[in-house]
Amino acid sequence: MIMLNEESNFNVVDVLKLPQSPISEREPKIEQLLNKLRQLQQAKEVLEDDVREVISQRSTLQDEEDLLTTEVLKLQGTLNEKEETCRSLQIKCEDLEKESQRQFELKQQKEELLQQCSCQIQETKLKHRKIRMKFENQLQQLMEQHKNLCTVFAQKRLPAEVQSSEYNTEQLLKAEHQKLEQLAHLEEELNNAQAIEMQSA
Repeated sequence: MIMLNEESNFNVVDVLKLPQSPISEREPKIEQLLNKLRQLQQAKEVLEDDVREVISQRSTLQDEEDLLTTEVLKLQGTLNEKEETCRSLQIKCEDLEKESQRQFELKQQKEELLQQCSCQIQETKLKHRKIRMKFENQLQQLMEQHKNLCTVFAQKRLPAEVQSSEYNTEQLLKAEHQKLEQLAHLEEELNNAQAIEMQSA
């Protein structure tokens, strides 16, 4: 940065007070020196304006830099918060995935158990159906037997059945009486044979 102070200012009076030397054609004239001095002063003023503008711009840029630094710090804090929130959400997401997997496995187990229960129910129904059919067949047979018994032991046939039973009983008694007589006869012959054997001895 160009620094200018009051010591660098040229004054026309000071120039006029300088020792005068003989004027030669090669030396610049006073008027030319004054013009040159005015040009230098104008250039100095321009430079000072430029310096003031640069200083102002630097101050503005410094303010902007401070604002940007503050904004960066703020954004960095927000980024840290977002990253922490993201990590927390990732942990929650992992927990939800684990819970979802557990629920899925539990659902599969329940479905398998339900399928087993369904198969057992079907088997039980089939067994009951077979038992019911067997019972119905037995009931049908009993009904047929009952019908036959009703036919056999009908009121109309009862006297004939009684008479047949009495006849059969009489025949059995006669057969029994004959067997008893034959048995007594055989015992008598056996006794006689034993008595003869004893006499012979």
